[in-house]
Amino acid sequence: MKCAWNAYTNLLPHWMRQQVDELGQDALEELRLHIGLEPELVLHQENINLPKITTNDDIAFVINAASAYSPWTANSVAQGYLTAPGGHRIGICGVSTVINGIMTGISQPTSLCIRVARDFENIAKTAANVEDSILIIGPPGSGKTTLLRDLIRMKSQNESIAVVDERGELFPLHKGQASFFAGNRTDILSGCPKSYGVEAVLRSMNPRWIAVDEITAPADCEALLHAGWCGVKLLATAHAGSLLDLKSRPVYQPLINTNLFPTVIILRKDKSWTMERLSL
Repeated sequence: MKCAWNAYTNLLPHWMRQQVDELGQDALEELRLHIGLEPELVLHQENINLPKITTNDDIAFVINAASAYSPWTANSVAQGYLTAPGGHRIGICGVSTVINGIMTGISQPTSLCIRVARDFENIAKTAANVEDSILIIGPPGSGKTTLLRDLIRMKSQNESIAVVDERGELFPLHKGQASFFAGNRTDILSGCPKSYGVEAVLRSMNPRWIAVDEITAPADCEALLHAGWCGVKLLATAHAGSLLDLKSRPVYQPLINTNLFPTVIILRKDKSWTMERLSL
């Protein structure tokens, strides 16, 4: 298991770093901060609160520490998150700024969910030999990104893969290098929306596979459909608790109706998973 742990603790206010380091280096999944409440460490087996109240300054410190490294800050905050060095993801809630019905930012952050990015190798062995396009589904926090990262790494041993890493979480870059090993035949396009990036790598990199994380919009589906029927195979993730959930969500109907992803990996909250064929 690999983790850019120092990058994570550097995001935190100084007063809580040592406690988080001692309690969570190997077991922390996420740290939750709410103004006026004690910080909550969500560990593998338990939750622990730190005995001090979170302030506005603490929230501001984390956001400033994370955003100073990201050229895509404004766009990502408008979607309610930041991706920090090391691939750690910070979810943000508070008072939003809305213009013409579109959220453009969060003017008064009141709570954060700071998730730890950890990399596990060889967890995708069972799926590595599948030759069809694969869709990984599961609820939030079930390990979709982690499994996809390892699957990309394994596939790239023999075939070329282009990764459109819109949020910089799959293979976060630091000074031009990925924080996690991406494989020998992996090309990474970071910070580009999937709807544009899929088309870009399809034209320019001649990949055998294209991988994206978190399909969330019709434009994402359209880009994947175009690439998939151009002879490229796909690896992707989506939020769904089961095949029934997947099939019931309108945004995914074009993918289901065309059988673009014949193989679906279904993750559970405990990080275990099963693999099924998607029948029409």
